[in-house]
Amino acid sequence: MRSINKVLTSILMAASITVISTTAIAEPKGEAAVKDAIENTLSGIISAQAEIKAGDLPAASKTILEASQASKEFRFEITERQRQKATDVLKAARKSVEAGDAATAEAGLATALHSFSEMKAKYDLTH
Repeated sequence: MRSINKVLTSILMAASITVISTTAIAEPKGEAAVKDAIENTLSGIISAQAEIKAGDLPAASKTILEASQASKEFRFEITERQRQKATDVLKAARKSVEAGDAATAEAGLATALHSFSEMKAKYDLTH
């Protein structure tokens, strides 16, 4: 009876260790959302730049708004202040697009793209 008890205890401990280790190894759900947010922001900025070059300012305005919204989901403590500043640059670029000033909007988008690319690089280094 004692040997059966020892075997069952060993099996139970092995099973619990396996369950704990697989949840510890699994990628956190929040990390995927952060990666998606930065990717969506970068692709939105690139799309908006192309739309401005094509002369489609209303579509560029909408795309910049979507990129700005996606940037809010990018939460990484090290780059939080930089994200806020870059999002402000996106908002200013959108206002320029709505005012019909494509040159200022392109400059703002280039600045925002550079800033978000830097943030992505910092994030990728730590994750």
